[in-house]
Amino acid sequence: MGNSLHSLSQLHTFGLAVAAPHIVEFNDISQILQHQCTQSACIILGEGSNTVFTEDFFGEVWVNKLSGITFSEDNAHHYIAVASGENWHNLVANCVERGIAGLENLALIPGTVGAAPIQNIGAYGVEVGQFITCVEFIDLETKTTQQISGVECTFGYRDSIFKHALKDKVFITKVTFTIPKNVAKVTSYGELASLSQPSIRDIYEKVIQIRQQKLPDPKQIGNAGSFFKNPVISISEFKAIQDRYPKMPFYQVSEERVKVPAGWLIDTLGFKGQIVDGIQCHPQQALVLTNKAQGTGTALIAFARQIIADVAMEFGITLEHEVQLLGRLERITL
Repeated sequence: MGNSLHSLSQLHTFGLAVAAPHIVEFNDISQILQHQCTQSACIILGEGSNTVFTEDFFGEVWVNKLSGITFSEDNAHHYIAVASGENWHNLVANCVERGIAGLENLALIPGTVGAAPIQNIGAYGVEVGQFITCVEFIDLETKTTQQISGVECTFGYRDSIFKHALKDKVFITKVTFTIPKNVAKVTSYGELASLSQPSIRDIYEKVIQIRQQKLPDPKQIGNAGSFFKNPVISISEFKAIQDRYPKMPFYQVSEERVKVPAGWLIDTLGFKGQIVDGIQCHPQQALVLTNKAQGTGTALIAFARQIIADVAMEFGITLEHEVQLLGRLERITL
């Protein structure tokens, strides 16, 4: 491999002009089991849709190319075992083609199947964790293949065991989904509520249409999807803000907690459409930051920190970034 630098701009959807000397592709599990990492850090990439390399990365970049999907069923359930390098949207499209309901609300979420349990990806009232029954992974320290059940993944909002106890310790190789054949369609959320008695294909097509209208295509303009998480705050915090902003949208999460759209907070402060040093807060969706004009990692971090500071000042809410930000050898937390 040598020490020449390889561009990372095609390996992360934000597309910053950065590079790495050590890039390794894995096409099957035996390669992962045999590989000895020579660097002090390594990062596992699927399609790089939730990772931004903010500068040249000097650890090893592992690119997941594991592929394969098997479908089976019994009277009550569909079972789908999927290699972690498969494209997520292709899996959803495949299910819709076969008339398997359940995942259609998660159409067009970028990335690989292996990333889905880490993030517990969710959209339009559905989270993937409810359908995951098994995650297979390689323990990177012992180089053994292991499995945990969906329950053991401790899924939460954009959260799982893979962000805590197993963070940086495993390479997810396969995800198994179990979907009840009588699974209910979810159309209560946002613009899906306008559909009357939709088929799963109707929901799938509507979700794609909404996402394409709201979110920029990374192939056209570099971005990593939603940059910030939607914050969950207490009822008392919420009421204090609502006194000043009666029109603030919200979703009740529990009796004590409320989820507030981060995009609304950012938009209310006038960031939407702003461009700073080549980085733009997207004109249609304030939750998304884009690489509008040859931005840099430094500019992205500075703009994101400005948004976080202003939201904290005005609303008393500290936004967290959903996107994984990488420096020379480690993650950056804003």
